[in-house]
Amino acid sequence: MTKPYPQEFRDDVVRVARNREPGVTIEQIAKDVGVHPMTLTKWMRRAESDEGTTPGQSRTEAAQIRELTKRNRLLEQENEVLRRAAAYLSQANLPKRFYPLVTELAAAGIPVTVTCRVLKLSRQPYYRWLADPVTPNEVVEAYRANALFDAHKDDPEFGHRLLADEARDVGEPMADRTAWRITSSNGWWSVFGKKRAKNGKNPGPPAHDDLCAVVDEHGRTRHVFAATRANELWLVDITEHGTAEGKLYCCAIKDAFSRRIVGYSIDSRMKSRLAVQALENAVQMRGDVVGCVVHSDRGSQFRSRKFLRALAGHDMVGSMGRVGSSGDNAAMESFFSLLQKNVLDRGSWITREQLRIAIVTWIERTYHRRRRQARLGRLTPIEFEAIMTKDVALAA
Repeated sequence: MTKPYPQEFRDDVVRVARNREPGVTIEQIAKDVGVHPMTLTKWMRRAESDEGTTPGQSRTEAAQIRELTKRNRLLEQENEVLRRAAAYLSQANLPKRFYPLVTELAAAGIPVTVTCRVLKLSRQPYYRWLADPVTPNEVVEAYRANALFDAHKDDPEFGHRLLADEARDVGEPMADRTAWRITSSNGWWSVFGKKRAKNGKNPGPPAHDDLCAVVDEHGRTRHVFAATRANELWLVDITEHGTAEGKLYCCAIKDAFSRRIVGYSIDSRMKSRLAVQALENAVQMRGDVVGCVVHSDRGSQFRSRKFLRALAGHDMVGSMGRVGSSGDNAAMESFFSLLQKNVLDRGSWITREQLRIAIVTWIERTYHRRRRQARLGRLTPIEFEAIMTKDVALAA
């Protein structure tokens, strides 16, 4: 069964088709990007429906319906939590411990996150209580943490000493050092505190080991970006280019086996979601990616919790190079160098939309299907993958 194409890829192909030059047919555009002409026609019809030019339910309306349904279900869960909590607190003969109530509601199908948010509880102490019997010290620690959290929520500008004073006022005495330990471990910093690091000055420790580095017989470290099969090693990086409207960022993922760009995402902001969306697009296009090594530099987008969760969710392995060393991801840098010379530096770009269309067109039509590479035996990435996949199937 053919896997669905990522939505961002569909939108980019529709942009390319709508902005095609006179004389270029839909069939030619579909051939250039590797899809069936009927598929491209359906995508264009769907885009017209989304824009309201043709009748039918748009993606925005469908998303709104899903969001309203989700919100309605969430309100029902919150009302059930309040109802059960009111009944629980009205029983004067029982100790007022909320953790058993959270467990009871979880068994009834209400997520722990919802219950803790409504009851203003911290989830970490609850899960510790659920895993092991709660010791008296842990109980004291949890109440202190809750008091400090409440004080921090009310006054985010307070440092740990002022938060300790607020906690003492509500009946949770502790030393200033204890308050510092609890607040620092939970990341409850004052909004007026010192900046931890400046951009580009201190990128922080790597989230993964460098799995592409090898040491030669002379003791020198070099990087080998080679793979014996598809989806064995991916390389990821982000590039940027300016337009009259502002910068445009492109996060691309390259398969070291065929040198094909298996996934990319383009946006006007360089957030962690840019890298996550590129990874999700690549996974959706490639299918079986369990055990694939994803090598990157030490950028904050690739060290973010969202990106690390995305890697773990697909059973992929992370790899990171050193700080400020372009050679640690040279294979990806070479692709961006080609993109720079063939697209970005060819002229000035007025709008982000124009640059986006140019990038997608060059990747899908020129780089994938027309640019032959010496390391692939003078084949294009698409031709190389087709031949190698056929050979593997025959060998099996």
